[in-house]
Amino acid sequence: MTHSKDTPAGFETVTEAAPSAPWLTMVHGMAQDRRVFSAQVAAFRDRFRLLLVDLPGHGLSSSLPGPYGLEEYAAGARAALEAAGVERTHFWGTHTGAGVGLLLACREPSLFASLVLEGPVLPGRLPPAVVEMMARVGELARGEGLEAALEHWWEHAGWFAVMREHPQATRAAEHRRLADLFQGGPWLDTRVPAQIAPIEPLLAQLRLPVLILNGEHDLDDFQEVAEALMGMLPDARRSIIAGGGGFPLWEKPEAVNAEVGTFLEEAVRSESPS
Repeated sequence: MTHSKDTPAGFETVTEAAPSAPWLTMVHGMAQDRRVFSAQVAAFRDRFRLLLVDLPGHGLSSSLPGPYGLEEYAAGARAALEAAGVERTHFWGTHTGAGVGLLLACREPSLFASLVLEGPVLPGRLPPAVVEMMARVGELARGEGLEAALEHWWEHAGWFAVMREHPQATRAAEHRRLADLFQGGPWLDTRVPAQIAPIEPLLAQLRLPVLILNGEHDLDDFQEVAEALMGMLPDARRSIIAGGGGFPLWEKPEAVNAEVGTFLEEAVRSESPS
């Protein structure tokens, strides 16, 4: 059984801002959920209406069946946007969530006002470090159990290195507790996800502002993707967060929120009638 493209991923809205405030959609990475954006919700809830999406197999969407790939994640997120009544949005994605944003924006650019991409993956071309780690945790989850897979994910994934090395400063224990809530659907499911056609030709036509974020100590694989996207996207800028690793929005929220806040202010102004 596969879930329908019309089935929305689970989501939460935060609508304390004015009804006329722009939407900002936030989408997490693998083995996370919407709560990874807790510091961003606190910082942006007064200026934006927020849509927090849990991708299929995660959080509020844990019961959605597989297969679980970027195509299926994007379909769930797109259906969530429609279910929430969001017709145009700024978008903030981390890792897998950033890949979802790129894929959807290439297909429906008018839906997006801007993109914030943290440690993005390029749809259809996952970095080797991600491919290797996903294969290993899948084997562990199916052979030794989810607890063993989560332990390996936390202790050996390079994108958590800064959290492991600086646990107090990066709220590492809280992030680990968030990971432990993951029910493992994408690691346990063995069905083959849908193939994704290359989007590189579409990226050059994507004429909306894009901010690409990486931590200073992010893996080379993710730095290389960011550099490649800078060469493909017409209106992209890049920010390196000092001291950050794979998830600077979690590790260095004040610095990231300031950088993104400035970017979004400019993007909102460019949307406003003169």
